[in-house]
Amino acid sequence: MAHEILILAGGGGHTGYAYALAQELCREASLSFLAPEGDELTEKRMIKFGKVEPLVKPRGPKTPTYEFSYRLAEAFAKSIKKVPRKMNAVVSTGSNFCIPPALTAWLKGIPIVNIESSVRFTKASKTAKILQPFSEMTALQWEEQKKLLDDGIVVGPLLPRPEIEPWNGGYILVTGGTYGHRTLFDAMKESSLANVVMQTGRVNPQPYIKAHPEWKVITLTEKFQELIAGAEVIMTHFGSTVLDALVYKRPVVIVPNPEWTRTAGVEDADFLAQKVNAVLVSEITLQNLLDAIDSARKRDPPELPRGAENLANEILKMVGAKEPT
Repeated sequence: MAHEILILAGGGGHTGYAYALAQELCREASLSFLAPEGDELTEKRMIKFGKVEPLVKPRGPKTPTYEFSYRLAEAFAKSIKKVPRKMNAVVSTGSNFCIPPALTAWLKGIPIVNIESSVRFTKASKTAKILQPFSEMTALQWEEQKKLLDDGIVVGPLLPRPEIEPWNGGYILVTGGTYGHRTLFDAMKESSLANVVMQTGRVNPQPYIKAHPEWKVITLTEKFQELIAGAEVIMTHFGSTVLDALVYKRPVVIVPNPEWTRTAGVEDADFLAQKVNAVLVSEITLQNLLDAIDSARKRDPPELPRGAENLANEILKMVGAKEPT
């Protein structure tokens, strides 16, 4: 009988980790997923691997404290029904979304796998620190993370498997992930670049469409890997898009979003840029961005360990060891 594994796909880059891991586990286990309510993109990406159910996400980048407290309580209450006792393991991909269902799993005696984010170098994420004492396994993506979560195991970055052939679209892909990156988009709007694909997320795309009708401007797409595979250079806030770019051997410009004060900062971005041979832009001006694009064109992405495959093997060993003899 196949092992039953519940993956908590927390949205944005955390869904990227879930996707890479699901690619490796789907042949050996029966998978199901929890995803943030209203996150249609996560549902569309993960549904091919198994059933996807919604759960409230306690906090977004700008959620006020009073609303967070209410939503956190609601998430705990709903997790009781959303996390079946029959699961062999529950995997947290790192967002605060994962805390209520993961702790509910622990209370039900289900082993937790706790993944630290690929962007954490100077201090552990709150989610990973909270879940570490309750976790059967804490998976780290870089050797440097051992100093942050010392009982974790280093599996390597959670790179997805390529699903399409790289192609030469010749465009600059500018992306801010699910929530968007208004400061980056506004700076790039002033450029004279003609061949740009911009993915705005939850930022209104209309000002950029109006300023550059020759650009391709979209909000979100489940076919994002096709855009990555055809890009000349990828310009992004750091997250799983950086890992996706490595899969297709695309050079990267990392532009941290100054509006995001609850996530990793510029120092972490600098560490990540060194790891993936990317160009870091910490002061967002048009000239800095254009210079970074030129510099990135001359860089080759590195070869890195296949962390998703390594983690899948560790999870399968873990759940196999828990079967009765």
